[in-house]
Amino acid sequence: MLSSLTRRLGTADAVALGLAAMLGAGVFAAFSPAAAAGGSWLLLAVAIAAVTALCNAASTADLAVAHPESGGGYVYTRERLSPGTGRLAGVSFLVGKVSSAAAAAGVFGTYVLPAHPVICAVVVIVVVSAMVIAGVRWSPGTAWLLVGGTLAVLAVVVVVGLLGPGGSTGVSASPVTDSPVPVQIVPGPLGVVTAAGIVFFAFAGYSRVATIGEELRDPDRSLRRAVVISFAVLTVTYVAVAGALLVGLGVDRLAAEHAPLVALVDTGQAPALGVLVRIGAAVASGAALLSVLVTTSRTMREMARRGELPKVFTKTGSRQNPWPADIAGAVLAIVVAILAGPVAAIALSACATLVHYALINVAALRLPRARRRWPVWLSLLGVVLCVGLAVFLPLSAVLITAAALLGGWLLCTLVVRWGAHATPPGD
Repeated sequence: MLSSLTRRLGTADAVALGLAAMLGAGVFAAFSPAAAAGGSWLLLAVAIAAVTALCNAASTADLAVAHPESGGGYVYTRERLSPGTGRLAGVSFLVGKVSSAAAAAGVFGTYVLPAHPVICAVVVIVVVSAMVIAGVRWSPGTAWLLVGGTLAVLAVVVVVGLLGPGGSTGVSASPVTDSPVPVQIVPGPLGVVTAAGIVFFAFAGYSRVATIGEELRDPDRSLRRAVVISFAVLTVTYVAVAGALLVGLGVDRLAAEHAPLVALVDTGQAPALGVLVRIGAAVASGAALLSVLVTTSRTMREMARRGELPKVFTKTGSRQNPWPADIAGAVLAIVVAILAGPVAAIALSACATLVHYALINVAALRLPRARRRWPVWLSLLGVVLCVGLAVFLPLSAVLITAAALLGGWLLCTLVVRWGAHATPPGD
């Protein structure tokens, strides 16, 4: 548990916490809709998503060292660009994380109770939110256990997929168009871009590393190393899992499966391992849900401190956790989980998060050369990739995200103006 934001974490601790946040819902659910969009080019989509994540990680690391405080991208863009742009970054972060929480809960329900996934998703959000309000956090030691267990489960999946007899009859040369997975397909090569945007969701958890800058003993040195190590481990893992799924299931079946990793071990004539995979998915998605809800409430608290959300969100409990923000994040996640399935929630989260990181890359361009540790062209490339992937996500996700960002930005702006209006002159 973390009772306060003290500088007591090292590089290994940050890596463990980052991987614990990243190895969650994405690896267990994102590859099916990505295969539906990108077809046999799924590995290329993973590579594009990885490059996008690398650019974002570089910009985030530089900004986090320059601003080692809670609030992440909201603080960076506010300080480097403008309060209005920071407000948009904060809203996009919240929309992305709320949708990510709903997706993680949906994955939990799909793997644990497939007959009633929505009910299971709501229950797990309530339970995990209660843990967050009680002050529960992943300690570095627990995070290492979680990461080790998840990687072990994924290693089993990769071995079964690559070495088992499998059920694949080959991969399709074009994107799947008859999949029950609700993804709107963009015809032609652009389907790979759509797939990359969906896979990017599985990389987005590294923001957990950037938001703990004020907890690192030496953020100038540790943060960059933690991001690089976490990113490298994650990329290798995702390429291996995606390759195993393609070999073991083939594109057509992969695109049709809502719990693809369980389907893979079943196809590989290892049905007993299905229970292990379901347990791994439950633990990983539950852990990711915990991490996402924590970072959501932290950003809400920082926005409230700066008068861009109601002041009630700055209120903390006996363990210094912002319980009103925790409750608000949980309620919003439940609404998204009920209204959208995990695949739709993944698309929404990916779109909002890509907007968020596009703004972070722009903010990083404003850093003086002396404060940059990564080439400036990575930030430029990051802007292009984030905007490009966001635009080619399913149209419904793009439109809903745009409406949510506009509505959220306007509401926050009204809060700012109301606060300024309500403050007596001279205060």
